[in-house]
Amino acid sequence: MCGIVGYVGPDEALPIVIEGLRRLEYRGYDSAGVALVVGDGLSVVKRAGKLGELERALDGARPSGGSVGMGHTRWATHGAPTDLNAHPHLDCAGRIAVIHNGIIENFQELRERLEKDGHALVSETDTELVAHLLEGRDGPLLERVRATVRELEGAYSLVVLSLDEPDVLIGVKVSSPLVVGLGDGETILASDIPALLGRTTKVVPVD
Repeated sequence: MCGIVGYVGPDEALPIVIEGLRRLEYRGYDSAGVALVVGDGLSVVKRAGKLGELERALDGARPSGGSVGMGHTRWATHGAPTDLNAHPHLDCAGRIAVIHNGIIENFQELRERLEKDGHALVSETDTELVAHLLEGRDGPLLERVRATVRELEGAYSLVVLSLDEPDVLIGVKVSSPLVVGLGDGETILASDIPALLGRTTKVVPVD
C-alpha cells in the first residue's frame, strides 16, 4: 500500500507533495522520498523511516522553486527498507526519476538484461528497472513510457519525471489505484483521494 503524490502547477511543488504524502500515511510505509525539477536538474532526497526523517534531510538541503515534483512512501518488497532502496529511482544519467506501487513480476529477467547491456543498477528494487528501460529508448517521453510498460508484467502504478520534458508528469495504472486531481491551473496525481483534498475536490480515476 505505498503512497504516490505528483504535482504540476504554478506553486512550489515540495510542500504540496509532502502534505499529500502525510495524508497517505494511513496506508503504512517504511521509507519516503521526493524528486523535484529544480533549474535544469533533478533534486532527489529519500530516507528510510517515517516522513519526519525525510523532512529532517530536506531541512539540511531544501530544494526550492521547483513547480513540478513527486513523492513516494514505500513498503519494502524488492530490497530492504534502506535509503538506497527508497523511491524515487533514477536512470544512469540522473535525468529520469520513477516512483512505483505494486510489483513487477518479470523483475529478474529485466534486471539481468539491463546489467548485460551495461546499466549500473544501484538498488535492489524492481522500480529502478523502469528508469533504465526508459533511458534506453528514444522519442517523446509518453511513447517511451508506453513502450516500456509493454515489457512489464505485474500489477502496478507508476509515475515518471524526466528532464527531457521537465514540465510533464506521466502516470500509468495497471490494476493498482491512481487518481488525478484537477485544480486551478494545476494537476495532482495520487494513489488515493485523501492526498488531493487539500487542493481540489475534482478527481478523475485513471482507467
